[in-house]
Amino acid sequence: MPLKPLEITVGLLLSGILVTLISVAAHMPPNLNSPSSSQEQATLPAPNSSTLDKARASILETNSLPKLSLRVTVPEPVLRGGKLEREYLNRSFDLESEGVQLARENKSLEPLKSELERIYSQLEARTPQNARFKKEGKEWVARGQTGWTVNRASTEKRLLEALENQTTRVSVDLNLTAPQRSARGLLEAKVFAHLASGQSSFLGSPDFRVHNIRVGSSKLDGLWLEQGQDFNFNQFIGRISQARGFLPGYVISGTNLTLEDGGGICQVSTTVFRAAYGAGLRILERHAHSHAVAYYDPTGFEATVYAPNLNLRFRNDTSGPLLIQASWDLKDQTLNFDLFGNTPDRTVTVSSPVISKRIPARPPGFMPDPKLELGKAERIDMPASGMNVKIARRIEYASGKVKWDETRSVYRSWGGVFAVHPKDPRLNE
Repeated sequence: MPLKPLEITVGLLLSGILVTLISVAAHMPPNLNSPSSSQEQATLPAPNSSTLDKARASILETNSLPKLSLRVTVPEPVLRGGKLEREYLNRSFDLESEGVQLARENKSLEPLKSELERIYSQLEARTPQNARFKKEGKEWVARGQTGWTVNRASTEKRLLEALENQTTRVSVDLNLTAPQRSARGLLEAKVFAHLASGQSSFLGSPDFRVHNIRVGSSKLDGLWLEQGQDFNFNQFIGRISQARGFLPGYVISGTNLTLEDGGGICQVSTTVFRAAYGAGLRILERHAHSHAVAYYDPTGFEATVYAPNLNLRFRNDTSGPLLIQASWDLKDQTLNFDLFGNTPDRTVTVSSPVISKRIPARPPGFMPDPKLELGKAERIDMPASGMNVKIARRIEYASGKVKWDETRSVYRSWGGVFAVHPKDPRLNE
């Protein structure tokens, strides 16, 4: 009767690791109950002692490879609720055991040089960043970031000592570079309280408009106003041109739309105005658009700018410096400005807009666009009713003084605008 080969593996479990020692082929009969089976069964050879010794030696050698890691522990101050706290950043880098073994045998870091430089580069990629407030739950927390430079000489001295003493951890010696504006600096300047937020939506904006909103907002992000200093939008934004990052887009010019650099910049001025208005700051100059713009609902809470004639200005009349932060969400298409300063010395109540003298939207206007086919029209601005709008606020100071003020806007009837081919007869109507 033919015998079937069977592969049998013998293993040895050492320190939780299964090590294969031998593999032998045994011929087993298909029917173990047959009379001839006892004569044909194979006898398995036992593992010899030299094989076991080699397996044990291999495992012990693997487990005995030296381990050495670089550790980084850096304190970073955090400003929370008007108090300074300390958080620690911890990082660990395990060095390759083979390189550590060679370095220990040679009493030299040369086998670890390339790995160490890679780690140093990762650490030194961290640059100083100014402290910035972020809302966490119901409170605003400011965190900055120090820059790191590795002190190579002292760090490598520690590494050589660790190799000699067979210790497993070495602290990296870092030189810390503080940011220009740290969490500690904010506390010392008494800038720790959130005063007000301004928000607007640019939902549905064309790409050029979204781009200009981001560029304009970034130029105001982190702006610092000393006590008594005036905010001057046109001055702080600077010249609006393609050379300074802005793209051409449609802007309101009188009773028409024109294509100029910086279309959409009024989304920025409007949102800053809302923050300043809600904080109860003294508004020195503010202008309404010639017609109501859907991007700036609720109506009346907006501010147009057009240098050098139309500007937005307000005064920091609080008890200390002001920090202005900008942020935007491209998914939700919202823009935010937040003001931070000393503990508020006033309570501000803002009314809803009061609308009167509504006038229906007039017929649409047209402007040429050579990219369009003759006979086709593309809407580039929505119509709006004419109206008068009044908003008001009540400011109660800690001294007990109460102040009321009103801001009025007069909006013309607006028919919106369509772009058409330059030879479209509607341009002559």
